[in-house]
Amino acid sequence: MAPRSDSSPDDAFGNITADDVAAAAGVSRWTVNRAFKKHASISPATREKVMSAAAALGYVPDLMAASLASARSNLVALLVDDFSNPHKLVMMERLTHALRRRGWDTLLVNTIDREDAGHALLGASQRRVDAAILIGIQFDDEVLAAALHARRFRKLIIFARMSQHPNTVSIAVDDVRAMTEIADYVYRRGYRRPLFLAGPRTHSAHLERKETFEAYWRQAFGAPPESIAVNAYDANLAAEVLERALRGRPRADLPDIVVCENDALAMGAVDTIRHSLKLRIPEDIAVTGFDDVPQARGPNYRLTTYRQPLTEMAEYLVDVLESDTGPGLSRAFTGTLIPRDSA
Repeated sequence: MAPRSDSSPDDAFGNITADDVAAAAGVSRWTVNRAFKKHASISPATREKVMSAAAALGYVPDLMAASLASARSNLVALLVDDFSNPHKLVMMERLTHALRRRGWDTLLVNTIDREDAGHALLGASQRRVDAAILIGIQFDDEVLAAALHARRFRKLIIFARMSQHPNTVSIAVDDVRAMTEIADYVYRRGYRRPLFLAGPRTHSAHLERKETFEAYWRQAFGAPPESIAVNAYDANLAAEVLERALRGRPRADLPDIVVCENDALAMGAVDTIRHSLKLRIPEDIAVTGFDDVPQARGPNYRLTTYRQPLTEMAEYLVDVLESDTGPGLSRAFTGTLIPRDSA
């Protein structure tokens, strides 16, 4: 069959149309459209006949035209920063797998800094996405308020952090519960001179790991632990900051454990302790992380860490997208402490 050349919406560029597929399969155009809808009522035999005809003709449905005809585009903007943090790649893999499996597509936007975050949100809103999913540290209250004021998104979802903004949905691990479990582990293993290695401090959608560990230690011993901060979740930067903090100290003044806000910082800590300070892990200084990235379980690190239930969190995010409910959807998840050789 020769391709049609009319100017129907799904043939704006002279491509094969749904009418062509319908004629080849011996069905109606309506049946072709239903065959490409995931949950439409259509017999498996008819769907297979339509799909075979579509494949033979090279037909691909026009998603833009379909979204204009409905209230939902099934497209979400995924805004991500901080690609030096390996956990972001794991999050993206779990999220995109859950989204695609349930019929959603993603528009990936890399946000460079706080100044760029607002522009990125505005750009995403102009592409008729159903929701924006924010993964990162650049989205403070001012940026969130501007995005919500524009009313361009049906839902604004903060993933892997908790936001106090009432019109956003937060899906994250329960940091207080998780870090309390880590602090209990550190205490029970007999460590008494912890140093907390924190990441960037933000004014919104932040982690509560440092505050929780400090509160636990203050209650147990009457004073907070030593702490230092790194302005990015970058292993190399963490290694440099920790080396400057520890080099030249007498052995008695060194921490006996470095409790890290995430695995990227922990891997930098391990590298500095072993290779720059020439000390043993865990005999001289132990290390804990948070996230359980793939590298954490490898022989170079063997990190004691806390595993976030990312698959469960991602599935719940799709539930939120498909829900007609607005507020009250935020949820905190419980993960699992993973003891390994580093502590």
